[in-house]
Amino acid sequence: MLDQLEAVEARFQEVEAQLQDPAVVSDLKRLRELSKLRAELEPVVLVFQAHRIRLKQLAEAESILGDKSMDADFRELAELEIPGLKKAIAEGDAEIKRLLVPKDPMDAKNVILEVRAGTGGEEAALFAGEIFRMYIRFAERRGFKVSVLDESDADAGGLKDATAEIQGEGAYSLFRFESGVHRVQRVPKTETQGRIHTSACTVAVMPEAEEVDIEIHPKDLRVDTFCSGGKGGQSVNTTYSAVRLTHLPTNTVVQCQDERSQIKNMAKAMTVLRSRLLQKAQDEADAIHSALRKSQVGSGDRSEKIRTYNFPQGRVTDHRVGVTIHQIDSFMGGMIEPIIEPLRAAFEAERLQALEA
Repeated sequence: MLDQLEAVEARFQEVEAQLQDPAVVSDLKRLRELSKLRAELEPVVLVFQAHRIRLKQLAEAESILGDKSMDADFRELAELEIPGLKKAIAEGDAEIKRLLVPKDPMDAKNVILEVRAGTGGEEAALFAGEIFRMYIRFAERRGFKVSVLDESDADAGGLKDATAEIQGEGAYSLFRFESGVHRVQRVPKTETQGRIHTSACTVAVMPEAEEVDIEIHPKDLRVDTFCSGGKGGQSVNTTYSAVRLTHLPTNTVVQCQDERSQIKNMAKAMTVLRSRLLQKAQDEADAIHSALRKSQVGSGDRSEKIRTYNFPQGRVTDHRVGVTIHQIDSFMGGMIEPIIEPLRAAFEAERLQALEA
């Protein structure tokens, strides 16, 4: 590991020197690439340098402690310092291992987020609408750009389904653990006897695919246009701006009616379609991942759950990491970090364990 760390440090110093080169500064593309690489390397280098200093301090303290000719006060101070240094070194060692775990290239990508009402009728649709708004608030709090691509309203309120594009550096790394069935327990507004009902919605999170990630042949597409049926101002139901794409080989259907322009809706629908096909290709290439995603998303039945939102008790429980919080109102308002961070930590720990195995 030492050789690897020294190589990272050397590469960091090389990048630092290149960033001072006038030729690089005038090349915006090269400048962005090197700045991004520097940002990736710097955390490892800073932790390694601090770790190296502590190792040197520990060696000096142990040398003083073992030197019988040293003043007793110096030896006592060294003895007191050693436990703290050893603890800091152990923590630094763990942090270095975590930082050296290869990053998933998908983590930096934008996100296609899909929410669908599951079991539970009208209450499921209401809950799907609340979950969709929760993610939009979270994304906006984190400084991401959110574009709602498609919404299908339920008759009694809420959403049958909705799709959004979330743009920003590292969006997928934050949203990737949200795929699955989300279960809600509460008393519906229509319940006259105060009984708690259980319903569910499904969430699917996909990294946004680019044209270079997956190729779609025009002959494999059926394109249908229709009048927008949702929010869209004066153009609603008057122009054929909405677009529905069907990928014939996989029978994958995507539609977008967010924009008044048919061309813009076509472009957004193609983005969603590429992302779905990329996810499908990744699932087929990785049987383990495919089984995991199937178990997470499933059919939307109440029994298949990754998280439960219990409104009478004011709690949210994530069943994968066993974390429960009791601030359901703030959570539904987009403050979902108290559960996202433990999920990310558990995921990194699993990857580190697999790397060491």
